[in-house]
Amino acid sequence: MPILALEPACYPMDLLEAPSSVLVDSEDSPRRWWAVQTRARQEKSLARELFSETIPYYLPLTPHENLIRGKVRLAYIPVFSGYMFLYASSSEHSQVIRSKRIANILPVAKQEELNSNLRSLSVLIACGAPLTIEKQLAPGRPIRVKRGSLAGLEGLIIRRQGSNRLLVAVTYLQQGVSVEIQDFMVEPIPHLSMAPGRLEHHDRAAV
Repeated sequence: MPILALEPACYPMDLLEAPSSVLVDSEDSPRRWWAVQTRARQEKSLARELFSETIPYYLPLTPHENLIRGKVRLAYIPVFSGYMFLYASSSEHSQVIRSKRIANILPVAKQEELNSNLRSLSVLIACGAPLTIEKQLAPGRPIRVKRGSLAGLEGLIIRRQGSNRLLVAVTYLQQGVSVEIQDFMVEPIPHLSMAPGRLEHHDRAAV
């Protein structure tokens, strides 16, 4: 099966591990996360721009099969249509908003929560299992994966067509991805909420 080249989904590669320590800009304001709303089908083009300018970002991508001229091709599509995540200082933010590929840049109040959500999302994507994009979050049972390649990952168990699925959410967007999982692989986390968090308030005024 022909495979289209994977876009640079994350720059630098270890951004989600410890962004505050990996990327310190001593001559400018501290870097912070922003949610970027792109113009239609401009997510990967914007990622290429940011990559060439060495501005940190994360664009979650997932494989998708397309039939082109009778041949199946594996491409990579954005998990969240019209969104990507920027980790920028004030000067980098000012530079990015001039891009014609951007519709808006939204502030993120809960920086640590977003970074944790994105890190968990990247782990789930990297496992290589078939994923379902969840456009709307649903209540579920809080769990932690206790065995397998996803051991240590936390999320919600939801039911889909008679099977259990592990849902990892980005609460800022109220969206996420899920993967089928067996009960024996998980353990409950009683202190977590039974429902995904609410979308935090942010200013949607134009940049």
